[in-house]
Amino acid sequence: MGDFTLLEKVGEGSFGHVWKAKDNRSNEIVAMKQMKESYSSLEEGLELTEVKALIKLRDDETIVRLRDVVFVNQVLYLVFNYVESTLQRLMDDRISLSKEPVRIRVGLFSESEIRGWSREIFRSLVQMHRPGGYIHRDLKPANLLVTKRYNFIKIADFGQALEIGCQSPCSDYVTTLWYRAPEVLLNSASHNSAVDMWAMGAIIAELYSFSALFPGENREDQLDKICSVIGSPTYESWPEGIQLGNSCGYKFPQILPCGLSSMLPSASPEAVDLIKSLCSWDPKKRSTALEALQHPYFAPDMRALPETTTSAKFDQRL
Repeated sequence: MGDFTLLEKVGEGSFGHVWKAKDNRSNEIVAMKQMKESYSSLEEGLELTEVKALIKLRDDETIVRLRDVVFVNQVLYLVFNYVESTLQRLMDDRISLSKEPVRIRVGLFSESEIRGWSREIFRSLVQMHRPGGYIHRDLKPANLLVTKRYNFIKIADFGQALEIGCQSPCSDYVTTLWYRAPEVLLNSASHNSAVDMWAMGAIIAELYSFSALFPGENREDQLDKICSVIGSPTYESWPEGIQLGNSCGYKFPQILPCGLSSMLPSASPEAVDLIKSLCSWDPKKRSTALEALQHPYFAPDMRALPETTTSAKFDQRL
């Protein structure tokens, strides 16, 4: 560790710790993710899906950049470019500066700010979700880094990432509860990039309201909260979901949607429509990242859509 000096702990999670550190070789400030588990060798650490994903996506400017991997005394450190804040911290800061009551804490971000951040995340997801790419599976405001001037946003923490096409066993932890897609809540044996799109719908809504869209306390409460916002699914709208619920002992309550527009008074009709297209019960009916970018919500930015490259072009780029 002679090349680095740990300065202060800036984050903590089930994986371990994140440190603000100094790279003694360049005198630059970096972030170092200290993994909790012990590893027998550097080679073992390099086989982690998180490391493979970060290496494969390292040319994407909206993905936090992996600079180095350090192995010392069976401890693995991932070294990243240091980014000053997160969307979660930025929301907390805006709330602390606001004198408004909780019930009317809306509009603390402008729609142009939210649109700009969302556009960049979707552009990154277009590349991430390509064949041979990755599902993030833990998108949330705390994992979206924002630079000091708030003009760049980067996706971080690929600890739950899964290569597209791989089957993952059911897990108690795939995406933080409030952003967890219903098929995951219902113990679906497999999931795809649609789980990231659901999370994005919840995140965009939260950027408007400064309150979680689905603030559940456990799995059943989370599903009940989703029903109360978008209405309960039916055999016609999501037959697979009804079957999943029956299999795991959850019975959907019969609830009509409350109306997203009333919950998000500062959001444009286009924003509400985009959120609805992302937070669809049926994962097959959710917008993809590219479809989201083509939504009227991004009409002022349509000229900046990513190239619809073929799979062969994408493989060549990688």
